[in-house]
Amino acid sequence: MANYFIIGGSSGIGKRLSSQLAEAGHQVFSTYFKNRAEPEHPSISCHYLNVLDENIDLDFLPETLNGLIYCPGSINLRPFARLNPADFTTDFNLQVVGAIKVIQAALPKLKASSNSSIVLFSTVAVQSGFNYHSLVSTSKGAIEGLTKALAAEFAPTIRVNCIAPSLTDTPLAANFINTTTKLETNAQRHPLKRIGTTEDIANMAEFLLSEKSGWITGQILHVDGGISTLKI
Repeated sequence: MANYFIIGGSSGIGKRLSSQLAEAGHQVFSTYFKNRAEPEHPSISCHYLNVLDENIDLDFLPETLNGLIYCPGSINLRPFARLNPADFTTDFNLQVVGAIKVIQAALPKLKASSNSSIVLFSTVAVQSGFNYHSLVSTSKGAIEGLTKALAAEFAPTIRVNCIAPSLTDTPLAANFINTTTKLETNAQRHPLKRIGTTEDIANMAEFLLSEKSGWITGQILHVDGGISTLKI
């Protein structure tokens, strides 16, 4: 049994991953900010955490962590001319500074394990370049850089990898798929002709946390229906 810490485990990908890890026999420590969800499994415990607080209290965690997954994010698509520097600061604080603070706070517990793993999240838009994605691409581009820097610094005892999904059916993406027309239009943009599911992304995260990925670190893994590399 391993101990996993999922920040933002109350909905979407984090919720799905929490359930999968618990069903596999692991102990999951899941956090929420606004929407507390009742645990779907007795091996999941839920805890309030605001990653923007000045001090982060992780006293509810055990002394040893085998994995940390940082799920909080935002999708704010607007023309660059309609954004101001404060918008970038707000987004960066949530997606990058929050991750940094949590990793630093949990680092002693991750180091207590002989083989632990950190999983972060980016977006296909960072390396592909899409209209109106300057805000999210700026923050997630920083996450990709952080992934590689930490993977080098923490090797060989802590692996650090990043998943870069395309559009996935989560509450965060609801506005982009809330009609049949929107859903089908977005599905057809992908070579596999569908958008992602929380299970698609959680499966990759679960693999990166496990010893099956024991020789993988510092990687940005695209789980995106082929949209980043295939033009068909």
